[in-house]
Amino acid sequence: MFANDHDIKDIALADQGRQRIDWAYAEMPVLQAIHRQFLQEKPLAGARISACLHITTETANLARTLQAGGAELVLCASNPLCTQDDVAAALVKHYDIPTFAMRGEDNLTYYHHIGRALAHRPQLTMDDGADLVSELHKNRADLVADMIGGSEETTTGVIRLRAMAKDNALKFPVIAVNDAMTKHLFDNRYGTGQSTIDGIIRATNILLAGKTFTVAGYGWCGRGIAMRAKGHGARVIITEVDPLRALEAAMDGHSVMPMLEAAARSDFIVTATGDKNVLDRAHFQVIKDGCVIANSGHFNVEINLPALEALTLEKHKPREHVQTHVLGNGRKVCLLAEGRLVNLAAAEGHPAAVMDMSFANQALSMAYLWQHGASLECAVHPVPADIDRRVAQMKLTAMGLGIDTLSAEQRHYLSTWQEGT
Repeated sequence: MFANDHDIKDIALADQGRQRIDWAYAEMPVLQAIHRQFLQEKPLAGARISACLHITTETANLARTLQAGGAELVLCASNPLCTQDDVAAALVKHYDIPTFAMRGEDNLTYYHHIGRALAHRPQLTMDDGADLVSELHKNRADLVADMIGGSEETTTGVIRLRAMAKDNALKFPVIAVNDAMTKHLFDNRYGTGQSTIDGIIRATNILLAGKTFTVAGYGWCGRGIAMRAKGHGARVIITEVDPLRALEAAMDGHSVMPMLEAAARSDFIVTATGDKNVLDRAHFQVIKDGCVIANSGHFNVEINLPALEALTLEKHKPREHVQTHVLGNGRKVCLLAEGRLVNLAAAEGHPAAVMDMSFANQALSMAYLWQHGASLECAVHPVPADIDRRVAQMKLTAMGLGIDTLSAEQRHYLSTWQEGT
């Protein structure tokens, strides 16, 4: 497969894409250091990698790093509305990376592009939502024999992969990059928090201060969204099914209530749970007039779109990423970005500085799998602790921050039980 084997929107956008890729690279010092290391050591020499990821400037820099390490890489999009078309063009023209991705591609094209990525006959996969791994297992089982391992970037994807492992359906090891401390503590909380609010503000240009803002789910992404909404002056409500997370939200100063109650009083509702029908028919029937609804989970199933359509008498599009649904009861509901990832569909996704750590984990996990994947069982594995800590230390160094080290006496004290009061 060669770089001229691609399916993108417009190759003429390549120069613009390269400039934006370089801009993001300046905010990714950890990945820069790994890139330099990979150029020298070639830890992925000969590895065939197929990656189903958001085609953004940050992803392009990850791809360049893997390429520097010796990998033969093919990319496709992990969401129909996540592709930045100028980046896809630059990947093909300037970096010779076969790319199959177009913003706004329909469902048939989306899965066709996944098929093109699998035609690369990968030995390693990288996923953002587990669609690539799922398709490989369901429709290209002939490729399993060549597979060494994969990695997964999202909470939703890890949930799917653990379900596969529980059913003994997973045929090769996968590293849950999403669960690395340097990923979910920073990318999910600070990246999703900022980029989701960014997407909502860009799409609507509505002031958040003084509004009632509901977040469905208080995982790391939900925490980040709630934190940023509160920082803008919104009154934040959390809906949850987990009593521990609900209690944490209450202790963090947020209101906690069922969605049926929250829907009736919310000016904004954002879903971030990884589950389906979090906003459902019953909620639309009581929802506050003019409520803006958006999704920050990976798939567009968190909002029950068929139920919303069934209740809709008419629709109009007042802004590029806003579709107003007029319901039978006269209320209006403003759906953002077709229920897709609002931070990518209506904005530019996570800032490069947080993706720096996530993609550092991805790059180092790929090298780890290439070396050790054959000895791992077919299960979902954590990022090796030494990789996670190395990424954290590299980020601290890049930020010009130092930390203390334990003395020999302190290390001894922590490793013994004899010394007391």
